Amino acid sequence: MNLSEKDLQQIAQRGISQEQIETQLHQFETGFPFLRLDAAAAVGRGIVAPSEEERKQYVAAWEAYKAEGPRVVKFVPASGAASRMFKNIFSFVDGESNEPTTDFEKKYFAEIEKFAFYEALDAVCQKNEGKGIKALMAESNYKAVAANMLKKEGLNYGQLPKGMLLFHKYAEGARTPMEEHLVEGALYAASKGEAHVHFTVSHEHMEFFKAKVAEKADMFAQKYGVKYDITFSEQKPCTDTIAANPDNTPFREADGSLLFRPGGHGALIENLNEIEADVIFIKNIDNVVPDRLKPETVEWKQVIAGVLVTLQKKAFDYLRLLDKGATADELAEIAAFVKDCLCTDPKQNTVDADYLRSKLNRPMRVCGVVKNVGEPGGGPFLTYNQDGTVSLQILESSQIDTKNEEYMKMFTQGTHFNPVDLVCAVKDYKGQPFDLPAFVDKTTGFISSKSKGGKELKALELPGLWNGAMSNWSTIFVEVPLGTFNPVKTVNDLLREQHQ
Repeated sequence: MNLSEKDLQQIAQRGISQEQIETQLHQFETGFPFLRLDAAAAVGRGIVAPSEEERKQYVAAWEAYKAEGPRVVKFVPASGAASRMFKNIFSFVDGESNEPTTDFEKKYFAEIEKFAFYEALDAVCQKNEGKGIKALMAESNYKAVAANMLKKEGLNYGQLPKGMLLFHKYAEGARTPMEEHLVEGALYAASKGEAHVHFTVSHEHMEFFKAKVAEKADMFAQKYGVKYDITFSEQKPCTDTIAANPDNTPFREADGSLLFRPGGHGALIENLNEIEADVIFIKNIDNVVPDRLKPETVEWKQVIAGVLVTLQKKAFDYLRLLDKGATADELAEIAAFVKDCLCTDPKQNTVDADYLRSKLNRPMRVCGVVKNVGEPGGGPFLTYNQDGTVSLQILESSQIDTKNEEYMKMFTQGTHFNPVDLVCAVKDYKGQPFDLPAFVDKTTGFISSKSKGGKELKALELPGLWNGAMSNWSTIFVEVPLGTFNPVKTVNDLLREQHQ
């Protein structure tokens, strides 16, 4: 591979090594191996479905843990632009028809008053068109309404991050997802009156996001009696990946410079690694509900956190026992805990003190999973690890060999879905933070086809944050109700009853 002096400077500016670039270009050539599956996880086989009595015990365990004053952080990946939410509306604005023709367009305009942003949109229509939404629709000027929602001179929703859109109506004014996450932080993640919330935001939206947070935080702090500590980070340039041509050579821009692309949400393991915390909740920016539906979400967040701290305490006790020197009976008891409670099956591996220590002394996560209702995305599986053991993982369809009939049957008949509802313990039994990038399975990246300036290119995504980036963590799945999962993938999802 011939890299010019200019290339090397460009690589160095991003904080990337030449060796990383060579590795990435090699990965384009070889691709990534599919994962070996043991089974789809199910209730009774890798997924815990706690009874009402057990739920109460876990909530109590979480409350008792919080009373000790740990540092709890709510981590919200919020850098995604909302443009994909409005794909259908962009098509309408750019299309030939002046009237709504598709079912999606008809629904959007017929129920437009139900959107939390209706008043704000009406105001920009009055300002820019001299008429409100109803008057514009009455004269069939639907495009003006849609354009004012999307374009910069209107609400600019086509370019803003999802976290900054008005999602839910309240008597005191509409709220954005960012605000709903601040409320959630106060309700289940506050410890000793402090709520730590961290947003990952893209560079171009950072100042706007910070200003909005500063404008709203005091109101919620007073309402919920907490003190907020709100922090922000950007995806690091050193986690960008080089783009390649179809022949696996570096893709170059018109000026001859190399093209780098964001490495996907897996890049955020670096951001997560810099969070000072004992426990970290992770939840996507768009999975929020209005206050009337929050009690269920809050209860189940406390449940999964209670499962986490209960199992972590047990793992820590066993690690201290191993330090002292465990008897044969004690080793058998620890092995049963690792296999039955942490769902890590040694298969053919030797089960000794070193093996048990390696499986206990690592970060731990409890993931809420919901019953599969046909949403696109990953699911919970028992899969083979690099060391021949089997453990729980969240897999995406891209990681599964579609030519393997047995695996495809597992994937299509899987009973549960991953809604990105995680709570993580990131310190060891001696109170030291784990180095999270050390637990990434680097063989679980993903290559996709994209284009730039009309030219085809291959893009490399790093192991996903809740997929390969957490592959070597202890993982526990807990079945949570569907009511806790309310993502907004298109603007019309905001018309669902859960967002009204």
